[in-house]
Amino acid sequence: MTKLTYTVALDVAINAVSDETVKEKLTALKAQIAKRNSGERKPSKTQVANESLKGEILDWLTACDEHKTATDVAEHFGISNQKASALLTAMVGDKMVTREVVKRKAYFFVGESAQYLDREVAI
Repeated sequence: MTKLTYTVALDVAINAVSDETVKEKLTALKAQIAKRNSGERKPSKTQVANESLKGEILDWLTACDEHKTATDVAEHFGISNQKASALLTAMVGDKMVTREVVKRKAYFFVGESAQYLDREVAI
């Protein structure tokens, strides 16, 4: 048996109804659901603002000589730690920045190889 989704349920209802006006309404509803599920939506106002902020963070991290934490980013840009952390995590996922954990503290930087941050190297 197939999974009952809104689209399948609407197909069944359209086939079961004999009234043409009801069929037209159900067909229009099915088209709206298909459009909503297609994923072809423009980004929200917040998403656009976050993309702009990501660019500014990337420029700032590129200009910095040392690795920065989410708290450093939050303080510099006047945003919350949670938002800074979320943006930096998204940037790591997009491979815009690199994340390195040293002594349970996450540092972010631009580049492939990490600089050593006051840590002991076991030989």
